[in-house]
Amino acid sequence: MSEDKKALNFLEHIIEEDLANGLAKDKLRFRFPPEPNGYLHIGHTKAIGISFGLGERYNAPVNLRFDDTNPAKEEQEYVDAIKRDIEWLGYHWAEERYSSDYFQELYDWAVLMIKDGKAYVDSQSSEAMAEQKGTPTQPGVDGPFRNRTVEENLELFSKMKNGDFKDGEHILRAKIDMQHTNMLMRDPIMYRVLHKHHHRTANDWCIYPMYDWTHGESDYIEQISHSLCSLEFKPHRELYDWFKETVYSYAKDKYPMQPKQREFARLNLSYTIMSKRKLLKLVEEQIVTGWDDPRMPTISGLRRRGYTPNAIRNFVEKAGVAKRDNVIDVALLEFCVREDLNKTAPRVMAVLDPLKVVITNYPEDKVEWLEAENNQEDESAGFRKVPFSREIYIEKEDFKEEASSKFFRLQIGGEVRLKNAYIIKAESVVKDAEGNITEVHCTYSEDTEKRVKGTLHWVSIPHAIKAEVREYDRLFNDEAPDSHENKDFMEFINPDSLQIIEAFVEPSLKEAKAGDQFQFQRLGYFNVDNDTTNGHLVFNKTVGLRDSWAKQKPKPQQQKQAPKQTNHPQQGAKAINTINKLGKKYTNLPEEKQLKVRAEILELAKDVSYEELEPLFGTAVKKVGTRIAATLILSVKLDEGLERNPAINEFIEKALEDDNELLVQEASLLN
Repeated sequence: MSEDKKALNFLEHIIEEDLANGLAKDKLRFRFPPEPNGYLHIGHTKAIGISFGLGERYNAPVNLRFDDTNPAKEEQEYVDAIKRDIEWLGYHWAEERYSSDYFQELYDWAVLMIKDGKAYVDSQSSEAMAEQKGTPTQPGVDGPFRNRTVEENLELFSKMKNGDFKDGEHILRAKIDMQHTNMLMRDPIMYRVLHKHHHRTANDWCIYPMYDWTHGESDYIEQISHSLCSLEFKPHRELYDWFKETVYSYAKDKYPMQPKQREFARLNLSYTIMSKRKLLKLVEEQIVTGWDDPRMPTISGLRRRGYTPNAIRNFVEKAGVAKRDNVIDVALLEFCVREDLNKTAPRVMAVLDPLKVVITNYPEDKVEWLEAENNQEDESAGFRKVPFSREIYIEKEDFKEEASSKFFRLQIGGEVRLKNAYIIKAESVVKDAEGNITEVHCTYSEDTEKRVKGTLHWVSIPHAIKAEVREYDRLFNDEAPDSHENKDFMEFINPDSLQIIEAFVEPSLKEAKAGDQFQFQRLGYFNVDNDTTNGHLVFNKTVGLRDSWAKQKPKPQQQKQAPKQTNHPQQGAKAINTINKLGKKYTNLPEEKQLKVRAEILELAKDVSYEELEPLFGTAVKKVGTRIAATLILSVKLDEGLERNPAINEFIEKALEDDNELLVQEASLLN
């Protein structure tokens, strides 16, 4: 759908209305104003996407402004990281600004406010001021220094600036209304004494402006047309406007346009912490290795884990712009990166939990270099050569001595296809003293046209390259780790969030460089970590091919309450029947509900046989939901090792040619 045909979000409606009411389009200007006290995280990508996205839509400049008013917590390291992250996301700012650029102008305006009786120096303790401020239901009371003379206030404020006082000895407050219903309007603090070195202004200042005073006036100085903030700033809008209108009376000739503050819902993500303070605690207590640890929700961490800018931008677009806070399922973010990497990541073979297979009728000294497709989603990706020999590794979970008819992998007496190679048949096993299988002895057939149900990935043992694989899982095992009143969020740390594995990869990966991304066939998407050195490959698991957390979410029937009569299938109903019912309504569901139903179908698919699935390939074109459900079942069966056949290939080809975007997306993820 083209940009001009998309439905406008509420912020775009506001801008369009302002333009219709006379605001010149060349006066549009936006900004992204991070505080450099930590690394940007996934929550910030929404604010970044909104401001820079509006800049792109209206061809308007977007400033990157650092609101650097607290030298106790701000560092140049954070400035550099923020710039790096925004550039990596693919956005470009018009001007790089800092609130510290405006310290003198802000100070001069504060002096004018004192002269006009709109600001005063308070010398009380913070405890006394808090007591006088009242509560949301009880008005505040005037403090003893509220009616100091202009001359006394000017003298004290000048001494504050000159360093004559200790930290906390005096503050400058706006003189508004201590009985105001909005507590933020009860004489808010404008300046405090703080003898700290600033990363840009060094020791030039020992008083620093508060955020509410600085932020709005920085917007005003930069002539920002629309100051877009997250919802927690909505109560601040009244103060934002009071400061803005006060200063406008001093500077309207120099700065003729007053900014307009509007608020949007922030991006909250399940299983994720969005507080920079709490993320810093994870770093300081060495729960993670740093701000760029691949388990962190920081943009740096996501980049190192293998997430792509395109995936994150698509995620932000899918999450949308809302007026009310909500929590987005992290599964949507994971879906977006799967969708993106599926199109671009080369397919390779790697074995993470190796089991030795000896092909007894294959010559001991023979090596064949077989042709393998790099990416069936990208015709230009070409082919590569992979070596095949008498001894190979497969995954341990891909073999069972005895198995049911639903096991599509290797078992004694059964046959499977080796990806890009031959069909093998398991004949016998070798076990150690504890009865563990150490080798599977097989025979191979050169008749590759034979129909078998399973396909396995593998690596030739003589040619395999050892690699360190870091399998990352969610850092927290609770959907909302910081929402529990009587528990610390640290109690929900997932102890299994990192597993380090010695794996074996095909030799084509020998020259892989940091940042390179691959799909390990049947396993997931992985990228080369920065820790890689010559002779030591390190891979990070970006995301699995399927949502492995879906089965861990509590289901309604697990709750300890009396069962209610519903329209859902009875407990003993076949999985395929339940999936059919879920599929029928799938396309009519909102996106978040679709994700939950999708996860449910993927879980139920494990109990569906191929014989039950195959009839769905003939589903009528108009029954899109059922066809999507069939595609999801097929994805699980292929992941279990089901061999592709002409019926499967024909179904996938038809799905890829369909007009429904959801169906095409699911079909494109099949491997």
